[in-house]
Amino acid sequence: MSELVTLNISEGLAVITLARPDAGNAMSWDLVADLGKATEAVAADRSVRAVLLDAQGKNFCVGGDLKAFASEADPADFIERLASALHVSIVRLSELTAPVVIAVQGAAAGAGLSLAAAGDVVLAGSGASFTMAYTGIGLTADGGATWLLPRLIGLRRAQEMAYTNRRLSAEQAEQYGLVTRVVADAELADQALATAQAIAAGPTGAYGAVKRLFARGDSAPLTEHLDREAQAIGVAMQSADAQGAVKAFLSREKPVFSGK
Repeated sequence: MSELVTLNISEGLAVITLARPDAGNAMSWDLVADLGKATEAVAADRSVRAVLLDAQGKNFCVGGDLKAFASEADPADFIERLASALHVSIVRLSELTAPVVIAVQGAAAGAGLSLAAAGDVVLAGSGASFTMAYTGIGLTADGGATWLLPRLIGLRRAQEMAYTNRRLSAEQAEQYGLVTRVVADAELADQALATAQAIAAGPTGAYGAVKRLFARGDSAPLTEHLDREAQAIGVAMQSADAQGAVKAFLSREKPVFSGK
């Protein structure tokens, strides 16, 4: 990875870090390209059982790099290519078996908000804020915001955020359901790491199946989705993790999961 995005994989945990703090981790072409390399590497590594996505500096991500947009001869073509490249990483994160934990400090705006919303577990520092920002400069949303936000916080709240650029505090974001929980700014890094490590020690296959069921939950009638759940739990019961955990439970022992 370049200096704009770092990746460390150890003991089943992949840590992806946005590392452009002097620009608020604004999404330049190079940062988005490096994020793509990181997510590609994580998707290809079968040892990964959880992902932690965090960022250096005061802000998680302030959105797109407006200076880069303005310097392009064809900014419309550039921003479409940039959004498409970002979307590759969003899709990869959504399709990982490994759950994705995201730690948000400071501002999560525009594409930064979209990236935060794409997590499975999202922790926010008490000083974090969330805003769509796009229409403030005459743009539409990207990064999956118009798909993710209505599912997370409801259509009416998503519409308000889009049309008025309402800025949510961390506490409001928690109340809305945009983030999982709020922690003290000074504790964010430690708590996000502990959460990701705990998930990395869990039943990875079951997590991945639940993740897929959540993602497909509104794409079929209840009866069809119940069939999917029955099939998924049958597959899960075949796993070494499930069989070992059942034995441990019956023996009143703590299960140890291998991710298999």
